[in-house]
Order: sequence, then structure tokens, then C-alpha cells
Amino acid sequence: MASGRSLFLLLQVLLVTVLSVSAYHLPETAGDDVVEVKRSQREFDYFALSLQWPGTYCRGTRHCCSKNACCRGSNAPTQFTIHGLWPDYNDGSWPSCCYRSDFNEKEISTLMDGLEKYWPSLSCGSPSTCHGGKGSFWGHEWEKHGTCSSPVIRDEYSYFITTLNIYLKHNVTDVLYKAGYVASNSEKYPLGGIVTAIQNAFHITPEVVCKRDAIDEIRICFYKDFKPRDCVGSKDMTSKKSCPKYVSLPEYTPLDGEAMVLKMPTDE
Repeated sequence: MASGRSLFLLLQVLLVTVLSVSAYHLPETAGDDVVEVKRSQREFDYFALSLQWPGTYCRGTRHCCSKNACCRGSNAPTQFTIHGLWPDYNDGSWPSCCYRSDFNEKEISTLMDGLEKYWPSLSCGSPSTCHGGKGSFWGHEWEKHGTCSSPVIRDEYSYFITTLNIYLKHNVTDVLYKAGYVASNSEKYPLGGIVTAIQNAFHITPEVVCKRDAIDEIRICFYKDFKPRDCVGSKDMTSKKSCPKYVSLPEYTPLDGEAMVLKMPTDE
């Protein structure tokens, strides 16, 4: 009877252990710093590459600092820049801050030239990290979105190099330029024409986000193998929640970065 009771208790312990392990999805990493994914978050369905139009964002710039790409004078960006590569769900929601992997800029030191050019911060603010405190723009993107890219992307370096490669392969600025859609403070373009140019180039329908009548972001989406697909939000492009039928790609006259750094306060 005693041995039977012991066997029953052992089976209970094993069952509890199995259930505890299965409640978490642990990504493989190169080190021993793995912690559990949030229990409420499942694996993502697709990637959205979100691209910012600097002319729309930067014209609202009030403060300058050395890290703000809007304040680089003649070197300020004049093409769509990367906002982020975001794992999303097909229901319109998304996972975030999936496991603890503190951002380490040394891991991407060889990518810094590309990041500064194609994925710069357009603000002086320091975004919140997933685990309290403030961090860098890239650190925010890695902790909030990059950690949710598993099992497709499993480490910080892979997240940033993959995003840069996708961005360069799908050059939205060049596609629109060839179709006659260029930066202008006087012209307005048909939203349908801009969407059609992207559809013809990549055979997918993008999502377009506006601030009033100006394009703020364009998002192109991908399956987990990085083949293009329609974005979930692409069906609402002409709704009141997004863009009007005619939109602008405003030019931005960069501020004198060096002078403004001296005059304006830097980050708190």
C-alpha cells in the first residue's frame, strides 16, 4: 500500500512539472539568459515592416539633440526610414515584450552605419523599456518586438540585420519615385495610385497610415518565410481611421542640427 501511495505521489509531481513547462514557450538563445515568454502570448502570425516618412514626422520637431535624425541638416533622411519589424497576429493584435533580453548595442556594432542611415531615431525622447526605465530607440524595438520574433528570429543581431535586408530589398521610396510620387509641399497624390504602385512592385496590398492628409507610415507585410503578403489593416486604407483619397508626401527642411543642439535641451 505504501509503495502504491508513493507511486501516486510521484505521478502527481511529474504531471505538475509537465504542465508548468508547457505553459511557457522558451526560445533558443546562444546564452543562458533565457526566461519565459508571457503565458498569455502565443506565437505570432506574420511580420509587418513599418516605414516612416520623415517629412511628416520631422515637421513637428520642436527639440533637437545629436541622436535626432531630423536635426542632421543636409544629412537628414529624405526617404522612408524603418520604424520597426513587428510580429503581428491575424486578428489585428500583437505580442510584445515576450521574454527578457536586455538590449546590448555592442551586439550590433557592425551594423551601426546602416542603422543610422536607414533606421534612425526621429526624436530626442527615450522610449520605455519592457522592464522599467528608459532606453534607446533600437533597444525599445528589440525588447518590445524583436523578442517576439521567435522562433523565426532568435537573437538581437539577427533581428536587426534581417530587418535591414528586407528594407533594402523592398525599397518603397524608389518604387514611388519611379511612379512619379515624390516629396512635395504643394502636390497631393491619389492614395489609390500610391497603393497600386506598391502592389505592382511587390504583389501585395500595404497598409497606409496618415496624419491628416500626409502619409505618416507605410507598412508592408510578410509571412514567416519573408514572402510578401497583404497586411491585415490594408482593407481599411480609405476609411476615416486612416487616409483621405488624396495624400501628400511633405518635404522637410532640416533644422540646423549643430546650432539647435546648443540652443535646445537634450534628454532628461
